[in-house]
Amino acid sequence: MTDAERRRAVARLLVIRASGHAEDGQRRYPRWELCNRELERLLGSGVGGVILLGGTATELQQRCRTLRHWSSDGDLLLCADVEEGIGQRFEGATWLAPPMTLGRLHRSNPDHALHLAERYGRTTAAQARRCGLNWVLAPVCDVNSNPENPVINVRAWGDQAQAVADLVDAFHRGLNAAGVLGCAKHFPGHGDTDQDSHLELPLISHARSRIEQLELVPFRRLIASGVASVMTAHLLIPALDPSQPATLSRSVLTDLLRTELGFSGLVVTDALVMEAISRSLGPSEAAVQAFAAGADLILMPADADQAIDGICAALAQGRIPESRLSESLQRRAQALQRCDEAAGSETELDLVTPADDEFSMELVSSSLEIQGPLLAAHPEQDAVNLIRVDGVLPCAFLRTDASAITKPERHGYRALICHDKGIEPWAMNRDTAEPLELERLGKGPVFLQLFLRGNPFRAGQQRHEPWDRAIQQLLRVERLSGLAVYGCPYRWDSLRRLVPDHIPAGYCPGQMPEAQKQLLDRMLGMNWDEQARKDFTD
Repeated sequence: MTDAERRRAVARLLVIRASGHAEDGQRRYPRWELCNRELERLLGSGVGGVILLGGTATELQQRCRTLRHWSSDGDLLLCADVEEGIGQRFEGATWLAPPMTLGRLHRSNPDHALHLAERYGRTTAAQARRCGLNWVLAPVCDVNSNPENPVINVRAWGDQAQAVADLVDAFHRGLNAAGVLGCAKHFPGHGDTDQDSHLELPLISHARSRIEQLELVPFRRLIASGVASVMTAHLLIPALDPSQPATLSRSVLTDLLRTELGFSGLVVTDALVMEAISRSLGPSEAAVQAFAAGADLILMPADADQAIDGICAALAQGRIPESRLSESLQRRAQALQRCDEAAGSETELDLVTPADDEFSMELVSSSLEIQGPLLAAHPEQDAVNLIRVDGVLPCAFLRTDASAITKPERHGYRALICHDKGIEPWAMNRDTAEPLELERLGKGPVFLQLFLRGNPFRAGQQRHEPWDRAIQQLLRVERLSGLAVYGCPYRWDSLRRLVPDHIPAGYCPGQMPEAQKQLLDRMLGMNWDEQARKDFTD
């Protein structure tokens, strides 16, 4: 193999980041999303994979065509982090309630939860195919056994190993039925961390026996079911390797995953730009160590050219045997062949079908938890709709026409949106029994809506906010009119106990517009719009 041939072969194993938008100026994250000139150059030189984010579903469809045109042979792996359906990342497609929805449902109705999980996979895969994607970076196989997990949380299918295994297996059947590659992540299990690997390297101190009994259970199931790929976790697990993160560990990726668990598909790293790896290693050495450890595909290196150069040099110097390159290329080719065999079976022309919308609504409906009476209208009082958003700005789920804003507003509640980049509701010293600065909230009733879930790069900031004491403070002054929680089930479980029976409270794992609409329709009454208009006109 010549140097040029080796470089093109290595390039096939990289997955680089692109925006779903067509124009460079539309990129949401230009730090990671390459400009079009660089994308065209790298794809033309042999790079074999692209992970996309942003834009509409229609834009994504056209973007995938463009990327294939730029590719040297059109033989691309095109993927996205769409754990909650295509609409989670691409506007206009279906945004599904997060997987934890079915983890909670599984406790009371396991058969129905498994049925919905399979439809979840089928819906996600069918829309992915229609948009041009052939690889879905899901399901999350992490067992969220730590309620304080800042980054997995509702992305997981539950906090019980066997239930998670059953649900991800059902989801995977749905993916397979629609002919899209799946990805079991984050191996060997990111569910029991209280640190975010986007920002630092988490430590998992459990014994090997515990890892076998809990973390590995869902991965074993999907490997047995023939999942196409497994994504590594940026975790330090001394019981498996005392010195190297799992992504860079031969003990984890080759000895455990390949040899002991018998996985023969593609191993893909989690993004190498994440601080857990990039803080200590440059783009070249990170890629080399991951490939040497047993990874086949290198996802989002900080510098694609340096990653290719590093692996080529390691192969030429004998640091990595040439056979490793051949094995990875063969696995990649086999995965693409699975996609090709399924191509042409999709006959639906619309990107989103009525059945997709119906499923999204059914999923939200099955997840709602309501207690207490209906939320009272306050057309003549200084009522406040206090909305707490924990997430990056701008928020895709909270626009000016969002139900969380407009529905309470028509019921007499003035919206006050809080975010740590803007208005904060807290007093100077929040470590007291009265953490809220009530003067900022007027003098009337307060309807509290909390959008709280694990979000990457946030380091679990919402965990430290004293909403329990805030609710107790509002109760003491008789100003709490209702509570709605969107996202984290653990916060809901702890806060709902504080709310007395005569005050309405509700929960939905989802935060998307459909979740807001259904939850508030239930809390306000299905025909509340008509009654609210009457209150204001009488």
